[in-house]
Order: sequence, then C-alpha cells, then structure tokens
Amino acid sequence: MSAQRRHKKHHHEEHENHERWLVSGYDMMTLLFAVFVVLFAISSTNVSKVKELTKSLQEAFSGPVLSGGQAMMDRGNQSEGEKASPSPPLPSISPAQAVENAMQGTDVKASASDAADQAAARRAELAAREEQSFQALKKKIDALVKDAHLDDKVSTTISQRGLKVRLLTDKLVFRSGSAVIERGAYPTLDRIGAIIAAEAKHPVAVEGHTDDRPIHTSQYPSNWQLSGARSAAVVQRLIGAGVVARRTSLAGYAAEHPVSSNDSSAGRARNRRVEIILTRLHGADQSHGGDAK
Repeated sequence: MSAQRRHKKHHHEEHENHERWLVSGYDMMTLLFAVFVVLFAISSTNVSKVKELTKSLQEAFSGPVLSGGQAMMDRGNQSEGEKASPSPPLPSISPAQAVENAMQGTDVKASASDAADQAAARRAELAAREEQSFQALKKKIDALVKDAHLDDKVSTTISQRGLKVRLLTDKLVFRSGSAVIERGAYPTLDRIGAIIAAEAKHPVAVEGHTDDRPIHTSQYPSNWQLSGARSAAVVQRLIGAGVVARRTSLAGYAAEHPVSSNDSSAGRARNRRVEIILTRLHGADQSHGGDAK
C-alpha cells in the first residue's frame, strides 16, 4: 500500500513536468512578435531609417536586461550589485522602444526642414519690406530733386545692391580738379542727408568717380586721390546733416568704372560723379564700384 502511494506521487510529478513546454512556448511567441514588429518597421521605412533602426537594436540587445543584472549573477544579491556600481546601471531598451526611437528620427528631420522653410520665408518677407522702404525713400529724394530742378544732375535707382543716388559733379558739387564742395550744393546734400539720417538703418557707401583724363597737381597726383577726396568731402557733409558716422564708408575708383564713353565731353561729364548707396541688408549684392545702373 505504501509502495503504491509512492508510485502515484511519482507519477503525478511526471505529469506536472510535461507542462513546462508552455514557458518555452510563451518565449517563442514573444520573440516572433518582436521579429514581426521589426519586419514591419523595415518594410515601411527608407534606407536612412533602417540604418537608424539597426543602430538602435544593437544598442538595445547589447545592453543588460535588468538594472544590476550582471552584479546579481556575480554575487547572487541585487543589493550588493547596487553597492558595487559607482553609477546607475544602464536601463534596458525593448525592441518596441528601439523601433519607436528610430521612427522619431523622421520627425526630427521634418522639423529641421520646416525650420529651414520658415527661415527662407522670413528672409523673403524682410527683403520685400526692404524693397518697399527703398521705394519710399526714392520717392522722397526724387521729389526734392524735382523741386530743386536738378533732374539732369541727380538721379536715383534701385538695384540688387540697394538704393543709389547719383550726383554729377560738374556745375553742382565740385569744380574741375577740386574736392571742395560748392556752396550751391549744400542745400541738396543736406536735404538728401536728412532723408538718409531719418531712415537710420542701412549702411551708407559713398563712392567717387572721375573721367580718364589724368591729373597732376601737388594736392592730387592722380585721379585716385581726387576721387577719394571727393568721397570724403561728401561723407563729411552727410554726417553734418545728421547721418551717423559709423553707418558710412567711402571709396575712390578714379576712372576705373565709367558709366559712359570717355571719347566725348558729354560722356566724360557723366563719368565725373559721386554716388551715395544705401546698401541692402537682406539679399544684398556684394558687388561695388562697377554697378553702372
């Protein structure tokens, strides 16, 4: 009787051992699910996403499964592992988290693209406002030129470089071979300077130009010195009219950038000029001196 009971008890333990396959079955289902998730992510992403996913999965499967797991295997005690570790252990990353992190890379790229589009739109808006500002300034200067009956001496144009005010120097600003401003030009320069001073934003470049006839005087050995001295004289007058000095710059180009032929007296007269340019801040063209428009 006692032997039969021992036999039945042993038979009951063997029946329980047959159910251990369920544990392996659950593990297999979990692995299959992870594989299908990875396959789905790969099928719906581009090459860059696959690279990011591969990197994320490598980090996920190379890390520890549980915080302090390595210490537990070495010492059999999780608290000992926590004491031995000088810094917090790395958290585990599941395959689903790795896929999600890789997919978020697309959102980052999309945000960068949106930011670039917004910056481009902002630049276009600023350039449009600047153009409107130049148009308004041009109207003001054209009005005062018309009132002074100087249409044949002063002109304004808007180009890629900015707003340009061109003054022909003969019989208005300078005498031949001189860099001293004529008194008759004071009102015109002062009124133009007042408009530029009120604008108070754009840099102001003043450039002097001459014809190709050489000059040899003790004060101006060449047209380079003469054109530079004329630019400096106009800058000083503009500053006196209220233009902030740090906004200004000057240059002399002698006869290197003509706007007309030097073969006639009329052409040479057009080449003897001083130009005041309000240079653009948005979409500026960096060329200088040779802008004939």
